[in-house]
Amino acid sequence: MSSLTSGIGGGWFGGENKTEVGSVSQDQLLAAAKTDVGASSSLGEVAHGCPRFQVWPREGYVTIYEPGRVGDGLAVMHRGEITKTARECQIEQGRITIKYGFSGRVLLGPKGRSGRVTLPLNVFVTDAKREKIATDKVAIAVDVVLDNPIGYFSIVKSISFPIPEGSRPGEYEAFVAFDRTAPGAG
Repeated sequence: MSSLTSGIGGGWFGGENKTEVGSVSQDQLLAAAKTDVGASSSLGEVAHGCPRFQVWPREGYVTIYEPGRVGDGLAVMHRGEITKTARECQIEQGRITIKYGFSGRVLLGPKGRSGRVTLPLNVFVTDAKREKIATDKVAIAVDVVLDNPIGYFSIVKSISFPIPEGSRPGEYEAFVAFDRTAPGAG
């Protein structure tokens, strides 16, 4: 799924040269989420020169409980999980744009109800020192019903950030994480 194309000429940041990596589409991610419900993995793992995009450690899922019952397995309303990630890049002089995508599922719990489930997520880019340099807030919305207690989602968006002269794109990383400040999150 990954590809690397580059103009002819002087390196990463020379003149009009642009480097584009990968191929991210919402349909591909949704299909991947529906067919492989295992652990999180990245589509297009090898993408030379493109910052990695992955799930922030221990933040690839979130469980929402009934109010006042966080941690009670019998009070689970629903659980969101990120199962796939992908990205492609456009690298230009002094700026990187990452077209990122992720997909996953929402499962109803014992106290879940039919309807639309909306869960907030954060996407952020870190530099070599793991300091956040760009952020994006995303919300997924999935319709689930008691007869079919699993719903799938996929998101494809872009985030852009400047890089100082002399920096390499590989020094940066992008992450996605569920926002654990949502009401009832545990």
